[in-house]
Amino acid sequence: MDYGTEAIARHRATRGKVSIASKMPVETMDDLSIAYTPGVAAVCMAIHADKSESYALTNRGNAVAVVTDGSAVLGLGNVGPESAMPVMEGKCILFKGLADVDAYPLCLSSQDSEVIIQTVRAVAPSFGGVNLEDIAAPRCFEIEEALQDLGIPVFHDDQHGTAIVVLASIINALLVVGKRIGEAKVVFSGAGAGSIASAKLLHDYGARNMILVDSQGIVQRDRTDLNAMKMEMLEITNPADVSGSLADAMALADVFVGLSVGDIVTQDMVRSMAPGAVVLAAANPIPEIMPDLAAEAGAAVVGTGRSDFANQINNSLAFPGVFRGALDARAPRITTRMKIAGAEALAGLVAEPTSERIIPWSLDRDVVPAVAHAVASAWHSEHGLQDGH
Repeated sequence: MDYGTEAIARHRATRGKVSIASKMPVETMDDLSIAYTPGVAAVCMAIHADKSESYALTNRGNAVAVVTDGSAVLGLGNVGPESAMPVMEGKCILFKGLADVDAYPLCLSSQDSEVIIQTVRAVAPSFGGVNLEDIAAPRCFEIEEALQDLGIPVFHDDQHGTAIVVLASIINALLVVGKRIGEAKVVFSGAGAGSIASAKLLHDYGARNMILVDSQGIVQRDRTDLNAMKMEMLEITNPADVSGSLADAMALADVFVGLSVGDIVTQDMVRSMAPGAVVLAAANPIPEIMPDLAAEAGAAVVGTGRSDFANQINNSLAFPGVFRGALDARAPRITTRMKIAGAEALAGLVAEPTSERIIPWSLDRDVVPAVAHAVASAWHSEHGLQDGH
C-alpha cells in the first residue's frame, strides 16, 4: 500500500481526524436550560467561588492542549503550523483512543519563544495539561522550563516521551545481554531534544558512561561550536572527554541510540561495538541502519522507530499513559520520579524480554493502565514525602 497516497485520500474524505461530541443531550427545552442558559450561570458562579471546581464541572480535568509552532515536524523540519496540523490531530486521536484523554491541537503562528510561553499561559485555564510537540531545539527546552510553574503538567513529548521509551527499551535490552546500566557505554547519535532528555533520564537511572554525537562529531569540551544545552550535558556525558566521529564513539559501545538521521551507521560500525551490542536505530522513516543489517553485523538486540520491524521505539507507548496518570493524580507537573516509574512499568510489561521483544507492541491495551498507575503512584509517593517534611 502507498501510505502517503492513501493518507491524503482518507484525510480529504474525513476533513481531518478529530471532532467534538456532546456529553449532554440537548433535545428538549429543559435540556437546553440545563446545558446553557439559565442553568449554566449557577455552574459559572460555583467555579467563580472555587476555581478548582472547573475540574469537576467542566471537561478541563480531562483536556490536554497539544501545542506546536511547526518548527520541527517529524523528519520534515520547519514546515509551519498549518502543515503541522495533521500530526497534531494524529497525536490527539492517540490520546483519545489509547487513554480516553480529550486532546486539542493548537498550532501557533509564532516561533518566538516568549510569544509561545505567553500564549500557553493565556490558554491554560481551559486545560488540565499541555503537551508540547515538534518545537525545535534549543527553544523547546526554554519554553518547557518557563512553563513549569503553570500549575498543570507541561510535557514536551519529543524530549520526555522519547526518554521514557528509550529507558524502558534499554532496561530490558540489557537484561537480554546480561549487562548493567552503570557499566554500559551508551552512544547517542543526535544531540537534540530526544537525545538530551534520554541521556538525562538514563543518568538519573544510573548510566555513567554516555557520549553524545551531533552532526559535527562527538560533543566534547574543546569544541567551540556548542550551544548552552550541549555544554551543560558535558557535566554528565563523555567522562573521558574523547573526540572524533560517530564511528570513533561507537567503538566498543554497548548501546547505540539513534535519534538523528537515516543511513549514517554502517555494518562495520556495528561490528566495532562490544559483544552483545544493543542497537536502537530510531530515526524515522529511515533508521540510522536498517534492523536486518544491524543484526547481520552482530547486534544482539535491535530496535527501530518503524512499525514493520520488532521492538518499535514509539512515543505512543509513553505519552498517553503519562498524561492519564498525571491528570488522574491532579499532578501540577511531571517529575523525574514519575518518568522513571513510567519507564519501569513499560519495561515490566514484557515478563521475559528477548532479542525480538524488549518493549510492548505500540497498541497493546495493557500499556496505558500500567504506565498511568505507575505515574500517578509516583506523584502520590512524592507528595506524601513532601507533606511529611
